[in-house]
Amino acid sequence: MKRLSLTTSAIALSFMITACTAPDKTDDVASAAPETVAETTTAPDHSEEITAAYAFMERAEAELAAQSHIAAQAYWNQATNITPETNAAAAEAGAASTKLAVSLANESKQFDVSVLPPELARKFNMLRTGITIPAPSTDGAAEELSQITTRLDATFSTGRYKLKENTDSVLKLLGDLSEAERDDIVEKGLTLDQLSTLIEQNRDPEVLQEVWEGWRTISPPMKDDYARMVEIANEGANELGYPSLDQMWLSGYDMPPEDMEAEVQRLWSQVEPLYEELHCYTRAKLNDQYGDDVQPRTGPIRADLLGNMWAQQWSSIYDIVEPENTGEIPYDLTERLNEQGYDAIKMVETGEAFFTSLGLDPLPETFWERSMIVRPEGKEVVCHASAWNLDDEEDVRIKMCTEVNSEDFYTVHHELGHNFYQRAYKDQDYLYKTGAHDGFHEAIGDFVALSITPEYLEQIGLITEDEKPGADADTALLMQTALDKIAFLPFAITVDGWRWGVLSGETAPDAYNTAWWDLRLKNQGLVPPAPRPADAFDPGAKYHIPGNTPYLRYFLSFVMQFQFHKAACEQAGWDGPLHRCSIYDNKEVGERFNAMMEAGASQPWPDTLEEFTGTREMDGSAIIEYFDPLMLYLKDENATESCGW
Repeated sequence: MKRLSLTTSAIALSFMITACTAPDKTDDVASAAPETVAETTTAPDHSEEITAAYAFMERAEAELAAQSHIAAQAYWNQATNITPETNAAAAEAGAASTKLAVSLANESKQFDVSVLPPELARKFNMLRTGITIPAPSTDGAAEELSQITTRLDATFSTGRYKLKENTDSVLKLLGDLSEAERDDIVEKGLTLDQLSTLIEQNRDPEVLQEVWEGWRTISPPMKDDYARMVEIANEGANELGYPSLDQMWLSGYDMPPEDMEAEVQRLWSQVEPLYEELHCYTRAKLNDQYGDDVQPRTGPIRADLLGNMWAQQWSSIYDIVEPENTGEIPYDLTERLNEQGYDAIKMVETGEAFFTSLGLDPLPETFWERSMIVRPEGKEVVCHASAWNLDDEEDVRIKMCTEVNSEDFYTVHHELGHNFYQRAYKDQDYLYKTGAHDGFHEAIGDFVALSITPEYLEQIGLITEDEKPGADADTALLMQTALDKIAFLPFAITVDGWRWGVLSGETAPDAYNTAWWDLRLKNQGLVPPAPRPADAFDPGAKYHIPGNTPYLRYFLSFVMQFQFHKAACEQAGWDGPLHRCSIYDNKEVGERFNAMMEAGASQPWPDTLEEFTGTREMDGSAIIEYFDPLMLYLKDENATESCGW
């Protein structure tokens, strides 16, 4: 996925030429110049410009905050009740927000950032890079862009697929359905939730292929809209001074874009060997399960066999890849949650209790009154789990179609991490009310979820002491975690690797799908179950593409959560294996954790990272340490396999 931008390379090259030629030029001038009296120069006075810049920024933050509150409510209304009216209101609010952000970013160019105090200069840079999908200032551009993005979001969220085959077996697998639910499926088709359940639980390769291909029938209509959106957004990025939107996105990490791309490649190289071993082991187990005709023992893996609609996390096929001749995990978390009468509310209450055990304040009562915790009846909604902050103060919420299972138990902890982070930095200036970088926000909740260990489950009464797995079960525990955490890493770099190519213009619309699968093969070693149709737009079947959510944050978060976990366990004085450590109920760790969150984006992220972990670099070594026992097991199991693809 390493990609070098010609524009940024040229800038770097011109800088090096200047640096190399300057000494020679200075020497020539020094030898030829006549002896003169030294002149005293006075630094230019920029006080008036700085005063004006402060005044501009104060106004800009106030205007952005006011518009943010209006737009957040419109987006919430649309996400929790998709109708033509809420779509229109969201599009209108989005257009107004984009216009304001672009207008202020363009207005800010009157100020020379290099002469401003560092804190103020930081805000100006954030103002210019903080627009995910910018529109140019030409008449109608913001409105067209907002209509497109709203339409893309609604197309994804309302997508359904009507089964052509396997109807009876599929309906049985979906459990006890009412007559109305069966009629709804027959008449309108299966929702993404239902299709995902089938991918997770079914082991018939014909059903898996139909369900996998069926979901991807929703995305071809998005392709033209998506291509037009890219055109408009790149015009907006150009107007703000960036060669393309990918370079604008990569400029938000307190380092040049090309350095950030190199950083991603460095982090991936640290963990890639572990993924390659996991891929090799999983492929062999799938071959044992399905045979050579479905999944050969060499080469890439069929993407529909991995228990996830996008093959981004593989924990649903644990029953297929469960390690042999090792200790067993004597409980199933999903079964245990249901046996103990957990519902969606109790799941969220349990997640909240983890954060309050660290000394953090409980969520406000409005959280419980206003969140969408289960799918409402009679409404089309965006079920993709997300955390919201509607007023930049206390009005935090989650939006989930929560089900009582182990996956959503972890997801609840993740989403609440966003909410506790949002509330922690509520007293910062408006532009600082976000994560130190976007990977921090995603890492916070997952870092906490790494403490959902058997020890924690015993502490909250979900298992008994006798059910707590012994050390001989560590391989099984680590395998479950790796199927989610390690399998995800190459998918994460694939999503934005593809998108950077699209946004830079390197990938034309007619090559969208080919480029997608080229990267999925290269990074993940995956292929579709059959050749894809000529009109396929498979990237659009993943929410974050039509939803325009940058994905690099997830890759960074999956690296950093282990870094946070290791630092927190060291702070807690833990001296056992890293994968057995839980920081539940540790107030000392909670105090330092909250201090990191309270900083928001008020300082460069290396400063915030250093305050909690003691290092200024993102680092994948904690992942390697965490999974070291599993790596040894995988190498031994793969000794006779032909790994790679």
